[in-house]
Amino acid sequence: MKRLEGNIFVVGLGLIGGSIALAVKKAHPDAVIIGYDVNEQELKLARSLKVIDEAASSLEQGMEQADLIILATPVMQTEKILAQMPVHLLKENVIVTDVGSTKQRIVHHARRLGKQGITFIGGHPMAGSHKSGVAAARAHLFENAFYVLTPTNGVAVEKIERLKEWLKGTKAQFVVLSPEEHDRITGVISHFPHIIAASLVHQAQQYEKENPLVSRLAAGGFRDITRIASSNPEMWRDIFIHNKHELLTLFDRWIAEMKKLRSIVEEENSAAIYHYFLEAKQFRDGLPARTKGAIPSFYDLYVDVPDYPGVISEVTGYLAKENISITNIRIIETREEIYGVLRLSFQSEEDRAKAKACIQQHTNYETYEV
Repeated sequence: MKRLEGNIFVVGLGLIGGSIALAVKKAHPDAVIIGYDVNEQELKLARSLKVIDEAASSLEQGMEQADLIILATPVMQTEKILAQMPVHLLKENVIVTDVGSTKQRIVHHARRLGKQGITFIGGHPMAGSHKSGVAAARAHLFENAFYVLTPTNGVAVEKIERLKEWLKGTKAQFVVLSPEEHDRITGVISHFPHIIAASLVHQAQQYEKENPLVSRLAAGGFRDITRIASSNPEMWRDIFIHNKHELLTLFDRWIAEMKKLRSIVEEENSAAIYHYFLEAKQFRDGLPARTKGAIPSFYDLYVDVPDYPGVISEVTGYLAKENISITNIRIIETREEIYGVLRLSFQSEEDRAKAKACIQQHTNYETYEV
């Protein structure tokens, strides 16, 4: 891997910005990582954790030194930064990129940079975590994830390759799309599913007013399918405003789809209902396995455990001895004198595989993945 030298200015030192900074430094140890964040505590923490080498006192100070500027801020804030960016202070060959989940409006706001000879290449690393903040940053966060780049027609190929070279330490799979293609695809596979998850939660909340048992019985499948409704509401508000036009089209298509499904249920069309679920199952089962995408990946291992005191600490104790980190743990169901299901979540597929082997080595409990 070719090692590059230069100054990298990361604006926004949360999970994504911090993880990119670590990945860049890992691949290019001679590069100087300069960071800036409006939250001074996060900035200090980033420095103490060695996520960055230096802290900029202002955006202007960091930008005028930079060979690469990474805007790892919420999309609304990215728009403001692009609008106010001091182009006259920037190096001639600097590359500016972002990490936003929407691209058309971001690219539109970046046009002023292109008109003045500054290269902007939109970016979207399609991976994340249930954790947040620079303390959760990891160099391997984007490994094997898709990293979408959305250069406009005027961007030289050499610049795109240069940005890929800077970002090689992420070990992500780079995909080049137009801003329009990106927003359409992420609308389908990421943005609209969040709408559906939130609407299901609202529906359950409304029914709970009629029967308090709703929230108590809302376990298993309901919790799994609505997990993403727990995402940051501020972030998703901004994304929905940014991707408004694509989402409005998806609303229309979804409403038409629901009307069609309602019709076959109303008619008790057994064959049509069966084929509807069969086709959904076949498409879902055919999706690529073990690939990170727009919705944060979770590596879950299910363990059938007997109902007796200390069984959870027994299982986690074996994992602790082998230094296998668990990101989440939950008992899905248990009944007296029969086996229950323990769901363990891990940060990577490798950790899950190690955990499975560990549990099988020390117990006779059945383990499986879904």
